[in-house]
Amino acid sequence: MGDTTVRTLEGRTAQPTAADAPMEATTGTPEKPASAGAGDRAVPVTHRTRLDRLRTPRHPRIWFEILLIAVSYWTYSMIRNAVPEQKAAAMRNADWIWRTEHTLGIAVEKSVNHAIDSVTWLIVGMNYYYATLHFIVTIGVLVWLYRWHPGRYAAARLVLFATTGVALLGYYLYPLAPPRLMAGESFVDTVVVHHTWGSMASGNLKQMSNQYAAMPSMHIGWSLWCGLTVFAVATAPWARILGLLYPAATLVVIVATANHFWLDAVGGMLCLAFGFAVVRLWYGSLPHRLPRHAAAESPASRTKPPATSPAVGSGAGA
Repeated sequence: MGDTTVRTLEGRTAQPTAADAPMEATTGTPEKPASAGAGDRAVPVTHRTRLDRLRTPRHPRIWFEILLIAVSYWTYSMIRNAVPEQKAAAMRNADWIWRTEHTLGIAVEKSVNHAIDSVTWLIVGMNYYYATLHFIVTIGVLVWLYRWHPGRYAAARLVLFATTGVALLGYYLYPLAPPRLMAGESFVDTVVVHHTWGSMASGNLKQMSNQYAAMPSMHIGWSLWCGLTVFAVATAPWARILGLLYPAATLVVIVATANHFWLDAVGGMLCLAFGFAVVRLWYGSLPHRLPRHAAAESPASRTKPPATSPAVGSGAGA
């Protein structure tokens, strides 16, 4: 008799009576608040906050992405090149890196630089690789994600942006000269020696770029982002293999051309790890675990509570 509802003989549920009210209070069952408004109509409840919507992958818009990437790279370049070129500190840091690598037994940059420089066609190809693929492959992976994996695009792009953003702190806090600029170490500046074009770090274009921003290496940060993204998302075995080979080849190139130490590459990897951590916190998942296609959201779905329906299996694409 103390139940809040009474089952009738016909199996129907009767509403609680006034006599049941004291017993309802003792059982601790919360009472429903009175509905406000005329006709006792329920007020629509916003079941998704603005933050929730921002953290939900949405289909990217091409004009916005082009503008965002262009402005972001321009801003990154301006800030990177505006960092004071602290030559004395950069040279001291380079000497310390070189001594540390000797202590660790990994100071083979000079041997690699001289060995590959002796093969003209190979080192010239690496010079052009260093100057061009850094941009071409990164943009190509972004376009591929935008076209074929739009649900994962924003998260993957955020990894890249966060990685690049934290790298700026490295350039400011730890100026570092590349091996080719070290005095008395006889590294070969392969762009100057072989007169190849395109590198912002050597030749006629060096005045447009900060020469002492070698730590961390964004050639490694970006190439590893490309490689891991392709490996995690692509289904073709050959594409996944190429994804892993690309950062490995980039590592050889940055050392052979005397643009970076091995430890600069470690700095780039740490920056990338930071980028993935940011995305994991923001989206609650890594990019490749998000649905391939972002679910379309209508304006009405932002205010109406979700309808109750039987549980069904998830149909998220791989």
